[in-house]
Amino acid sequence: MEEGQELERWEGYVDWRNKPAVRKKHGGMLAASFVLVVEILENLAFLANASNLVTYLMNFMHFSPSKSATDVTNFMGTAFLLALLGGFLSDAFFTSYVIYLISAVIEFLGLIILTIQAKKPSLKPPPCNPLDSPCQSVTGSQAAMLFGGLYLTALGIGGIKGSLVPHGAEQFDENTVQGRKARSTFFNYFVFCLSCGGLIAVTFVVWVEDNKGWQWGFGISTIAILLSIPVFLGGSSLYRSKIPTGSPLTTIAKVLAAATFSRRTPQGITNTNAVIDYGGPSPAESKTETYFKEEITQTITKTNNLSNDLTFLNRAVERQPINKFLHCTAEEVEDVKVVLKVIPIFLSTIMLNCCLAQLSTFSVEQAATMDTRVGSLTVPPASLPIFPVTFTMLLAPVYDHVILPFARRITKTEMGITHLQRIGTGLVLSIIAMAVAAVVEVKRKRVATHEGLLDSTEPLPISFFWIALQYLFLGSADLFTLAGLLEFFFSEAPAKMRSLATSLSWASLALGYYLSSVLVQIVNSATGKGSHQPWLKGSNLNHYHLERFYWLMCVLSAVNYLHFLFWAIRYRYIKSGTKG
Repeated sequence: MEEGQELERWEGYVDWRNKPAVRKKHGGMLAASFVLVVEILENLAFLANASNLVTYLMNFMHFSPSKSATDVTNFMGTAFLLALLGGFLSDAFFTSYVIYLISAVIEFLGLIILTIQAKKPSLKPPPCNPLDSPCQSVTGSQAAMLFGGLYLTALGIGGIKGSLVPHGAEQFDENTVQGRKARSTFFNYFVFCLSCGGLIAVTFVVWVEDNKGWQWGFGISTIAILLSIPVFLGGSSLYRSKIPTGSPLTTIAKVLAAATFSRRTPQGITNTNAVIDYGGPSPAESKTETYFKEEITQTITKTNNLSNDLTFLNRAVERQPINKFLHCTAEEVEDVKVVLKVIPIFLSTIMLNCCLAQLSTFSVEQAATMDTRVGSLTVPPASLPIFPVTFTMLLAPVYDHVILPFARRITKTEMGITHLQRIGTGLVLSIIAMAVAAVVEVKRKRVATHEGLLDSTEPLPISFFWIALQYLFLGSADLFTLAGLLEFFFSEAPAKMRSLATSLSWASLALGYYLSSVLVQIVNSATGKGSHQPWLKGSNLNHYHLERFYWLMCVLSAVNYLHFLFWAIRYRYIKSGTKG
């Protein structure tokens, strides 16, 4: 009877009460469905603020366009980078279930602070007086409240990003083809639900922020993240959660240290799973030497499990450790190899996310100078993401139910389209997007010059639908790359490191936003020497050289794609052994 119960258990998983998870009761698509609904609410709360935050900072906190863009990219970069913390804690000390709940409460508290500040005029700088120049920007305790609320929210967002995706993905049995296909469907629909939340955010919530007040916009985000908690708890009886196995960073550091500082094996020991007969210890041989020979003999018998990739790490097993704490198993070495092999792919996606950062900053500022009317309706510039979001919602089900099955039949493989092929497609689309953005900016400034409105704040007689083109291409790039990255990192990473590895997808976004801020500063520094006006500085966007910045991004993206190809062609998938 006990043996039957053991077979019914999910090895290495527990339920929400920390009792062993049971097959046919825990896990599966129904459990993951709660995660998908939660993602709608979570991304609604996040994107409602992120997509329009640059407008709030410019109009109510009186920052310059460049300062506002930098603060937004820093906020979003920090939020996504903190996903690594959420993923680390989920792998090392807590379950992803616990980390999500803690993070949701933290984000809720941050949003309450921002709502209170938006509500009370005394907590914001005074409105601009046309006779005063420049406007008084937020300072002192008001600035502390603003950035305190923003970065408390960012901490919560990071924890959610680092725990929610792996929590949903770990509901599926990866040891069966059906389970792996269901997990792939989960990742596609995760991006779909992310877009659903985004659609509500950039339409309804942004309209509320622009027409009813930011206190209502922040308030809606606060309610959304609060509602996500009982929805998440509703699936508790169905969830299975991976048991934390200790810090994955400790394992990585131990293997790297052992490979670097281990001593060569004593003469007489070979690396072919055979040990030359010593004829027993000699009288002069110490007990310590005998102990080490026995340890080495046991270790060498495991070297058949070592792969031929990154062979310098094999020394962590094949050689004598300088300290017993650096003793490594072949499994630990292979786990670290996987991590090192995915890092170049991770680095290749940062430039794409640097391009995506423009959608929350300069693209919104461009649209604000254009004619945003559609018939009798005036569309807020921050609602422009409706184009890529809608396209993603249409494409995600088509990709999962039409394109992917067709590709599986043609290639006769389980994946059909590999993860790296999806990522590569996204990188190509980002190159096209930056070229389109540069051409559109040239057209926008040409209209401003022709109409004599370069120094005016009046809307230009050019439709904001032109800006929608770059949103469409970058939104499509995000669909291909984000879903591909999430599944790639989760499926390739060792089980004990999956939450942390999946968080690399969000960390890539973070580094992309930070890179955007750094690029703006470098460009301004390089182009503002002497009497020259920096490309991206000033209070009037019409005097920026944004088209040159976009062309620079286009060139950097093309170089980055070549870097990606170099590593992707050589990558071999862990489970299937096929190349990227």
